Amino acid sequence: MNILSPSILAADCARLGEEIKLVEEAGAQYLHIDVMDGMFVPSLSFGLCVISSLRKVTDMVFDVHLMVEEPIRYVADFAKSGADIITVHLEACSDVEETLDWIHSLGRKAGISLKPSTPIQAIEKYLDKIDLLLVMTVEPGFGGQKYLPASTARIREARRLI
Repeated sequence: MNILSPSILAADCARLGEEIKLVEEAGAQYLHIDVMDGMFVPSLSFGLCVISSLRKVTDMVFDVHLMVEEPIRYVADFAKSGADIITVHLEACSDVEETLDWIHSLGRKAGISLKPSTPIQAIEKYLDKIDLLLVMTVEPGFGGQKYLPASTARIREARRLI
């Protein structure tokens, strides 16, 4: 199943609620929310209070992408704030399986994200535990980057593996 999940990273934060309504009116059912901790990636972005606030104004599916070190520490908080899908980086987890299981135990869907340099085969043993695979087409941590052309072949490879 292919689902469009527009990212709020490109939104005007001063008009965030309005821009989300526009995306929703355009037919998007999912909203991608990038969360960065300044450790796993150098940037900081949206946190729990933003997600909780947005949950009050839309019933879109919140696809929350945690670009944070040891995301297991925050999974319950993001589930409570309104995340429907919680995606973690394979590279950021000391115990990927435990993290995915914890997400599912909270009644949320679990995803894995891979950096452009991580081999697609690295997720093979987790395929039965994930609801979403995010193949990064740019280096995580910064919006507005150019698409990495090698990503097309990686996406095809992921599709074959799935």
